[in-house]
Amino acid sequence: MKNHLSAISPRNLRRAGSTLLQAAALALAVALAIPAIAADAARAVKSRIAPVYPEIARRLRIEGVVKVEATVDPDGKVSDVRTISGNHALAPSAEDAVRKWRFLPAPDQSTVIVEINFSL
Repeated sequence: MKNHLSAISPRNLRRAGSTLLQAAALALAVALAIPAIAADAARAVKSRIAPVYPEIARRLRIEGVVKVEATVDPDGKVSDVRTISGNHALAPSAEDAVRKWRFLPAPDQSTVIVEINFSL
């Protein structure tokens, strides 16, 4: 009987090692990026205001998620809001609601991504 390990050529071994090294480098890059993303998203919400469902969107049965980027000052007040993605009929209502939100105070200004789900 032939040993299966003897069938592995040095070329295949180098290729497998190279692939493993690339995977490890990718895993390290992702692990280092996650805390940076989570740092801004970790700002806790103190009070939320629910968005008003736009009447035209209700009549047309438009549903979906609107993703909004909010700039929060150190006191927890939302100073700026902009829509990142979502239906244009729902976006103004989502922005208006998030402008009224309050966050817990923090040492610095931060940017928070908020997803508002509109469903009938």
